[in-house]
Amino acid sequence: CPVVLAPKNSSVAMPPPADIVKVAIEWPGAFPKLMEIDQKKPLSSIIKEVCDGWSLANHDQFALQHADSSNFYITEKNRNEIKNGAILRLTTSPAQNAQQLHERIQSSSMDAKLEALKDLANYSRDVTFAQEFINLDGISLLTQMVESGTERYQKLQKIMKPCFGDMLSFTLTAFVELMDHGIVSWDTFSVAFIKKIASYVNKFASDISILQRSLAILESMVLNSHDLYQKVAQEITIGQLIPHLQGTDQEIQTYTIAVINALFLKAPDDKRQEMANILAQKQLRSIILTHVIRAQRAINNEMAHQLYVLQVLTFNLLEDRMMTKMDPQDQAQRDIIFELRRIAFDAESELNNSSGSMEKRKSMYTRDYKKLGFINHVNPAMDFTQTPPGMLALDNMLYFAKHHQDAYIRIVLENSSREDKHECPFGRSSIELTKMLCEILKVGELPSETCNDFHPMFFTHDRSFEEFFCICIQLLNKTWKEMRATSEDFNKVMQVVKEQIMRALTTKPSSLDQFKSKLQNLSYTEILKIRQSERMNQEDFQSRPILELKEKIQPEILELIKQQRLNRLVEGTCFRKLNSRRRQDKFWYCRLSPNHKVLHYGDLEESPQGEVPHDSLQDKLPVADIKAVVTGKDCPHMKEKGALKQNKEVLELAFSILYDSSGQLNFIAPDKHEYCVWTDGLNALLGKDMLSDLTRNDLDTLLSMEIKLRLLDLENIQIPDAPPPIPKEPSNYDFVYDCN
Repeated sequence: CPVVLAPKNSSVAMPPPADIVKVAIEWPGAFPKLMEIDQKKPLSSIIKEVCDGWSLANHDQFALQHADSSNFYITEKNRNEIKNGAILRLTTSPAQNAQQLHERIQSSSMDAKLEALKDLANYSRDVTFAQEFINLDGISLLTQMVESGTERYQKLQKIMKPCFGDMLSFTLTAFVELMDHGIVSWDTFSVAFIKKIASYVNKFASDISILQRSLAILESMVLNSHDLYQKVAQEITIGQLIPHLQGTDQEIQTYTIAVINALFLKAPDDKRQEMANILAQKQLRSIILTHVIRAQRAINNEMAHQLYVLQVLTFNLLEDRMMTKMDPQDQAQRDIIFELRRIAFDAESELNNSSGSMEKRKSMYTRDYKKLGFINHVNPAMDFTQTPPGMLALDNMLYFAKHHQDAYIRIVLENSSREDKHECPFGRSSIELTKMLCEILKVGELPSETCNDFHPMFFTHDRSFEEFFCICIQLLNKTWKEMRATSEDFNKVMQVVKEQIMRALTTKPSSLDQFKSKLQNLSYTEILKIRQSERMNQEDFQSRPILELKEKIQPEILELIKQQRLNRLVEGTCFRKLNSRRRQDKFWYCRLSPNHKVLHYGDLEESPQGEVPHDSLQDKLPVADIKAVVTGKDCPHMKEKGALKQNKEVLELAFSILYDSSGQLNFIAPDKHEYCVWTDGLNALLGKDMLSDLTRNDLDTLLSMEIKLRLLDLENIQIPDAPPPIPKEPSNYDFVYDCN
């Protein structure tokens, strides 16, 4: 093919080298400089070059920082975040800035001190500055100011109240930001400091910023140090926290519940029930229901998370009974079974108590225990030796018998009088149902760091789990009758009941009565209709022609799914960084370039409302450099030990990209759907199979739709398993006409 040579005078625009970044650099009182930065050169030599341009001596006392709202210093570690067109600022070095602020916050002038603390609160967000300030023992200085420095201004507080409040607010903000970098251990703080912070929770109820930061500090102390938990627990009472829930500021309410959750989570096992009793006395549940859940405003994600954590921790109090086997020799425990029998067969029991031999009485007990639906008629205590559900099942049965006596007696007598093998065994059903409810509510599992799934109805009753059981055991009995089940159908009935409960829970009923009415609409007949509808939508045709058609169109469908996954990666997703203090959520965004060759990612100040442009994401990773994608326990960030990290839900959402020799990009997906989208998309980029549950479901759905569309013309025609035989040749061809 012909070769076209460019004319001698024409110049071909060459792309700039990858290591050269074009930036503007500002210096107060001078015009900004346009400059090309060579990323291969040491940062110190670049700073020297900039200083020389403005005739500034002692270049080692200067540094570069981003001129945006973050003001973060540029270091050798983060210099790759600089992108073309960035505006930088020449400023004093982090060490010198830290030294100056260290001196300024000790100024005798109130105005100078206030301005210095404001600057410190701003700069402390930068880990480079934080490290330098901490090296000067800056944390100790701040704690001393909180412990004793504020005393100096008590007399001035009345006449300078706004100034004093701002000063304390900036001090606490700087402290929170510095501690958030994880450089200093929480174990180093004195009782005096804790007392002071705890006192602010009461003193500054009207100052939102001081109250907010004080609560955040208390929560971090409890979560990060066992010793501090004990000290904080002595200083702050539930009674002091409750009033903050009765206000109208949702953020303060969120911080308050977070502190209660932290105290609950870190309490020793023997103290946890005691704390639950105090929460019940202080009517925490009804206060949350009135002032948070039923308040006339939407519940944000962080509040939903804290309510979910409280719900989980409350249900986890049941774990001890759930894992306790019944002791057949324990008379007190056996008396509960006697009580169940007495309530159900009260009239008969009184008639027979006065007369009859011991043998006759034992025979009567055995008959009654059989009517109650126990597997072991002679010694029902043996039915409660399996854990879970252990003694929790017996507790539920007794609660039902005492608090819903009419329903209990009706169910027991209704089934004990049947002679057609269709009786529903109350004892066995209650034990299995309790076990199922514990699985549904994940009793005994640590709360997930990412879940917001709380149920308002569990905040409407002090004994919500027992009431939940009472509704579900009546549902089980009703479903058993609708299915005309026998003992052989027990597992089938339990599966239907679980489906009824799960479907009702997904609607998030606001009360137990609403939950009950949802179940009324989910009869066995309705469940069959739903299953039939779902089966029709995902019908799996098994005839050979259909299977062959499936094989033929499956690659097209997989390609369609692959393109959808890659398009989602191009749109990008906002991920949350896990840290010890969840309230100060930090976000980062990752998206694939439109040509599918580079992953762009970078930190964000807050969760975005839409897509984040590529050019605002500082870092990038070529897809060609990716060595592997790992998930779950194989992820580097899941091997770290943390209070809430090592739990099942977070593990199920974790994945990591491994690149180069030791490089890694760690993710916690916001939900299971995003996890599947990203792991599928990354595997597709690497030329591997997409193996997620989402891909399987999408493949089944799309295949079913495509096949149904192709078979529309064959409606009501039976498709044979084998092709029809070829007919014999006709005896003559008189039916052929020549149209010409």
